[in-house]
Formats: sequence, structure tokens, C-alpha cells
Amino acid sequence: QVQLVESGGGLVQAGGSLRLSCAASGRTFSHFAVGWFRQAPKRAREFVTSIIGTGDSPRYADSVKGRFTISRDNAKNTVYLQMNSLKPEDTAVYYCAARYRGTTTYEYWGQGTQVTVSS
Repeated sequence: QVQLVESGGGLVQAGGSLRLSCAASGRTFSHFAVGWFRQAPKRAREFVTSIIGTGDSPRYADSVKGRFTISRDNAKNTVYLQMNSLKPEDTAVYYCAARYRGTTTYEYWGQGTQVTVSS
């Protein structure tokens, strides 16, 4: 089992920045890839970014490339999402999720944190 807790959401003006954190507990964190997903009202959940256990090869959705950066500190069992140049369309509930290495399904999810970007 892995427990995930997101933090760092809030209200920010367009063009501003936020850093989200995803703190994990349970099994060996470095064995898990972690992804960030988001869901806006009346829209399907969408992939934002992911990072494997070693911290290499991050992936990003086209909509956030060049603005968002994912990183992880395995010593602190935490994954970060630095969000810069925020846009109103980035408004959503952001979730972190974890999948064990070698698997394709994100089995563990956090409760989400609200990010609201005002224009």
C-alpha cells in the first residue's frame, strides 16, 4: 500500500506560480512512478506529467510543456510539481498517483488539491 497526500494548491492570478507536493508513505517510494493528473469541472480527468522512480525521463502533456516541471526527492518520499506561467485553463483539482515499476496502471491516488487561476 502507498498513501499519497497532495498539498500546495490555492488561488493565484494568471501568470503566477504554484508548487504542489505529493507526499508518500508506505512501500519503497523509489520503486514507484508518480504522475500528476487534473480534473476541471465537467471535464474528464487528464494526464499532466509523470516521473519514474529514478527521476529520469519525465513526461508532460503538450498543454503544460515549458511551464510545468516535475521532480522528486526519494529521500523525502515526495514528488513536486512546479507550475509557472499559470493560465485560467489550468484551473482544476490536481491529483497525484503512483504505479509500481513495470506496471501501467496507477493504482494509488491522493485526495486532490484545488488549483484556481484567476484572469
